[in-house]
Amino acid sequence: MKYDERACKYNMDTGCVELLLRDGRKISIDCTGVEDALDVTMTQGAELDYLIYNDPLAYAELILNGEPKEYLKNVAGSHGLED
Repeated sequence: MKYDERACKYNMDTGCVELLLRDGRKISIDCTGVEDALDVTMTQGAELDYLIYNDPLAYAELILNGEPKEYLKNVAGSHGLED
């Protein structure tokens, strides 16, 4: 997918990272829903929060194209994400 990185931001009112695709479609990622689905620890949640506020495009790419469980295991420890 092609992203318009200028139009990726965290919307504090909805708790979502909103991403505009270059073809005009919009994607809204429910950050609370992601954390609930991944069953994150406080440390892992802090890492996701850092991305949400400081690099929402990296957060969106991680959730849409990456492996968030693997990422969180590597940066914040694996507790809470056992298979």
